[in-house]
Amino acid sequence: MNTIIRNWTRQSTPRFRFFYAKTCPSISPSARRRFSSEPPLIITNSEQQLILDQAKQPQTSVSLQALMRTGRGEFLHKTFAEEEREKHAATQLVLIQVASFLRRELPIRLAHRIQDLEGVPILRDMESVLAVRDLYIKSFLEIMSFDNKIQTAEQEAAFALMLENIYERHSKVLVQMARGAYEFRKAVREEKGPGLELEEEIHHFLDRFYLCRIGIRVLIGQYLALRQPPVENYVGIICSKTSPYEIVKRAIDDSAFMCTRKYGDAPDVIISGSLNLTFPYAPTHLHYIMLELLKNSMRATVEWHGIDGDFPDIKVVIADGAENEDVVIKVSDEGGGIPRSNTKKIWSYLFTTADPSVQEGMVGTPQGIDHGRDAPLAGLGYGLPISRSYARYFGGDLSIMSMEGYGTDAFVYLARLGNTKEPLPI
Repeated sequence: MNTIIRNWTRQSTPRFRFFYAKTCPSISPSARRRFSSEPPLIITNSEQQLILDQAKQPQTSVSLQALMRTGRGEFLHKTFAEEEREKHAATQLVLIQVASFLRRELPIRLAHRIQDLEGVPILRDMESVLAVRDLYIKSFLEIMSFDNKIQTAEQEAAFALMLENIYERHSKVLVQMARGAYEFRKAVREEKGPGLELEEEIHHFLDRFYLCRIGIRVLIGQYLALRQPPVENYVGIICSKTSPYEIVKRAIDDSAFMCTRKYGDAPDVIISGSLNLTFPYAPTHLHYIMLELLKNSMRATVEWHGIDGDFPDIKVVIADGAENEDVVIKVSDEGGGIPRSNTKKIWSYLFTTADPSVQEGMVGTPQGIDHGRDAPLAGLGYGLPISRSYARYFGGDLSIMSMEGYGTDAFVYLARLGNTKEPLPI
């Protein structure tokens, strides 16, 4: 069965809309202002020692299945005695249990990232990266100042309010860090570069930083979503019956909108394969991955064939079988492919094919979002590497195969069982 998609009308679930709005809100006028220069955060010796102490603690990896089972209350017996479970509503006990875990875990993760931000060469001295570091320190100290034992509904509600503020406060971090990478690229061009070895180190730092940032936002986002009214088939941000077909349709809608806005038209997309497949996953993650791949395919197709040309269809295949280890989604285009010399560069945060004026406009007037359909069709050069981080977060992967002069195939691998733990760096 094939489905041809052109202009699809969004009909997303309430939970998808709730978390999508949290992740990708509309751009407000205030969000378009340039980041203001603020004096660096001054911390005391005791606060610095607190960060060092927390950074020595190991991070606790979680899996998609663990998030779901915790949200369903399957681990309450590990925290609460039977008499407590009988006296209180299970939902409230779940929230207290999750909040208690986050009160312990988030300072450790933030401390690791603070040390990472302070240790990366050159990038650490750039104003935008210093601002991110200060943001992490502020959030770290705020959480550490909260009572380390969350035992009542009132304490849990206060903790949730604090985390919601932190979640919103950190929504600009991706673009802030992109500004640091842009400034680094600019310095490389002007000073003929600090050398391949340093570029590799900075790339690995950014890869590590963004993967860990995904983890922090998943933990907070899952907790905040658990506090919302229940939605059928959802446990927090995870849908037990995520439909790749429906997510791909949403991504086609958004990418076609962006392509049409820029070029006046967009290629059609044909979806085939296991259209009725559902499995447990985070719909927002899959949507982001598919949006980036389809944006790239549409842009390449239009530019390769010309705005007035006949566009060949983009093809999406959803593959699955009862014995398959992964759900695999392939996106194929005839957009001219990628030169072999660029196949490694496409995974670098320091490489983009976008016009420098677009990059400068994006980082010079940072948006208050991580990603969304209001963004340009290409700009930061972050789409593919961050998409791969999203895929890898729950045990999957993303790979690209290209034939220069013809087109590109992108393969998204998603773990079906959801029992793979986060690949957190030490």
